[in-house]
Parts: sequence; structure tokens; C-alpha cells
Amino acid sequence: MKKIVIIGNGIAGVTLAQHVRRLSNHQLLIISAETDYFISRTALMYVYMGHLRADQLKPLEDWYWPENQIELKRDYVTQVNPSQKLLQLQSGETVVYDILVIASGSKSNTFNWPGQELAGVQGLYSWQDLETMEAATPRIKRAVIVGGGLIGIELAEMFLSRCIPVTFLVREKSFWNSVLPAEESKMVTRHIQSHHVDLRLETELAAILPNETGQVRAVVTKNNEEIATEFVGLAVGVHPNVDFLKNSGIALDRGVLVNEYFETNVPDVYAIGDCAQYQNPPVGRKPVEPLWYAGRQHGEALAHNLCGQKTAYKPGVWFNSAKFFDIEYQVYGEVNKQPQPDEEHLYWEHPNGKKSIRICFDKASNRVKGFNLMGIRYRHDVCAHWIENNTPIQEVLKNLREANFDPEFFKRYEPELLRQYNQLHPSAPVTASKAKKLFGFW
Repeated sequence: MKKIVIIGNGIAGVTLAQHVRRLSNHQLLIISAETDYFISRTALMYVYMGHLRADQLKPLEDWYWPENQIELKRDYVTQVNPSQKLLQLQSGETVVYDILVIASGSKSNTFNWPGQELAGVQGLYSWQDLETMEAATPRIKRAVIVGGGLIGIELAEMFLSRCIPVTFLVREKSFWNSVLPAEESKMVTRHIQSHHVDLRLETELAAILPNETGQVRAVVTKNNEEIATEFVGLAVGVHPNVDFLKNSGIALDRGVLVNEYFETNVPDVYAIGDCAQYQNPPVGRKPVEPLWYAGRQHGEALAHNLCGQKTAYKPGVWFNSAKFFDIEYQVYGEVNKQPQPDEEHLYWEHPNGKKSIRICFDKASNRVKGFNLMGIRYRHDVCAHWIENNTPIQEVLKNLREANFDPEFFKRYEPELLRQYNQLHPSAPVTASKAKKLFGFW
């Protein structure tokens, strides 16, 4: 039996502990200074909005941890000494380990803006961020959000739920157009504006100005416009939380460098989740993946490696999901923001401008490569199966109803997408008779 110490109680570290316990009787200790127990960070916004109580963020009951002999310690790790297999904690305590797993997550990005250290300037990543935001709320007359990412959308929705006006500074021409294809980006842009957000496109932050007590009073844009505000939400991405590992001998770049087994350059030291950086990323993946889904996969994969079932990590088909106010977004597989020379995009959009389906497929082989869905839900396992098995677009269209995840009496849009395809490919259409048989109507 070995002592496995996990730094971080996010989804990666906790998933690892759960699977190690199922596979072995290794001693387990999780160290985190954020909260006493594991919480669902993706639901922080719903506590602020009043949809959940704080105690409802805990996916696991408090009895789960002692019942499964998983020890929890609330503290910061300030230093790692791999040569002695020793951790120094902020409290002054030291902890020894046989195996160390770094799952320390991310920190919000900043870009050396003047005034970014002022009270009332922050991101939204941790429980402490939510507490700080809650404490500041009574004095906020207007919030300014900087950056066009998913956390920015969450912040905007949170403030609007408290009737606090929002100004949103986005440097791109349309929202999240660095990720979304043009049509979906324009859809989200329209949707943000429909919620009465003061969306400033092609606008960048230059500086944050203080009041006489050291709190934020305004921002200045690069267009030299001053906007009064009592809160600046930074939503310009995150970076791996690895500063405490400097001078430890553990190889770092942006994150902790790992191989396909999550091994670092130091024996018995591993890294998973947002803080891990692949030396050789899996095909179609980025070196750092700050995603809830990826963290969960990391934890399960490493558990098998630590329990004698050494297997290289294979993440499978890319998946992500989000919510732009009340428009749900899902992506499966590879969907470039612009069709590449060797691929075609089949795109359908509902007349109301709040639902769309995009299927990316290879021109030569017709194999489906990815799906983008706005306001419509498809089944993960069905889409992944089609992508993994190089299913032709024609076969996917014939069987598209199998993927639909919306409730039974929701309107279905498969026939509209099929008509769109047939209009674009009149020489080789999917026939109406086949569609009628498969969809039950035409």
C-alpha cells in the first residue's frame, strides 16, 4: 500500500481518488485550500443567482470521504521537495508522500493592465472568487466585463440576475469568433445584445482607474473612452496554477509537462487536469486543456496507471458544452471556424436565429468530422460513434434522429437539415422515401 497525495480537490483530483479507491487500498490524501469538500465549480454562478444553495454545490455527501477512507486537508502547498518526497504547507505542517499527483487547476489571466490589482477587479474561477464578488455586489451600480469567453457570459448573466447593468468589452468583431464559425458567433452576439447587455465589439481595455479608497471607479478603453464602474470582471482565459512548483525540479512550461501516462520528469510525480501540459498532445488536442470533461478523463486514466494497469491516455472524440444565456451549445469532434480546403460544412439555422446545426465532413471520403449545435441537443455517444467510425455524411443524415436528445414532444429539425443537404447536392440526394421511413414524416 502506498500513500498517494493529491494537490487540488477539483474534478481531476477527486475523480482520480474515486477510481483509485475502487481499484486499490492505497492511502489517499487530498490537499486543497479552496473548500472543505469538493464542489462543482461549473455551478458557482447558480449560487449567486439564487438557483442553488452553497451546500448544493457538493456532488458527494460529507460522509462519502471517511466512508471511503479518503483523507481531506484544507491548506496551501507552498513548496514541493521531490528528492525527499516532502510537501511544505502554509500552516507550517509537512506532508510526506510515496506518489504525488499535481491537480492544482488554473488561475485567471491578467495582462499587466494598470489598476488590475485594485479592489473590485477579479475573475471567476474559485469559491473565494464567488465570495469576493458577493461581498462587492451591494456597491456595484454597473459592471464591466473584459474578454469574450465563456466565463464572461456567466458573469454577465449573474449580474443581470441582480438587475446590475453590464458593459461587455470584446476585442473581436463578433463574440467568440476565435472559436465559433461566423454564423454561430453572430447568433451569440445577437443573443447577448437581446439581453440588453452593452456589448462593445472591437474594444480593448487600456487601464483601470481607482477611487480615493483604492477601489475601482472606472475603466479606460484603447479608444480613450472612460466607463464608470465599481466592478471589473476579467474573463480573458486562465493559465495553469503552477507557480508554487518553481525551483522544485519538476519540469514546467505553461503547465506541468507530462507524457501520455501523465508522468512528469520526476519519478512518482504526476500531473492531471488544467495544470497538466502534454509534451506531445494527442491528435486533435491542445497541450493544455482547461476543461471539466478533460479533467474527469485524466483522473480516471491516471487511476488505472497508478493501480498497475498502465495504459496510455486516449481522450477520444473532442467534446465541449456551454450556455450563452438560454442558448445551449455543444461541439463534438473537429469543427473549424472556417471550412478547410478539404472539408465541407453543412449548416442549417432556424428562422428565429436561436437554433442551428452544423456538420463538418470530408469532401473526398464524405466521412463526418464534427458537429456544432446551438439550441439543440444531440447524444454524445451517437455523435462520437459516427466520428470514430468515419461514418459518411449521407448515412448520418439518414439516421440523424438517433442522435436527437430533446424530449419527445419537442419539434424536430432533421428533415430541414436533410433538405438543406439535398439542395446543395442535387446530383446525389438522400431520397425522400428513405427519410420518410427513418423520420416517420416528411
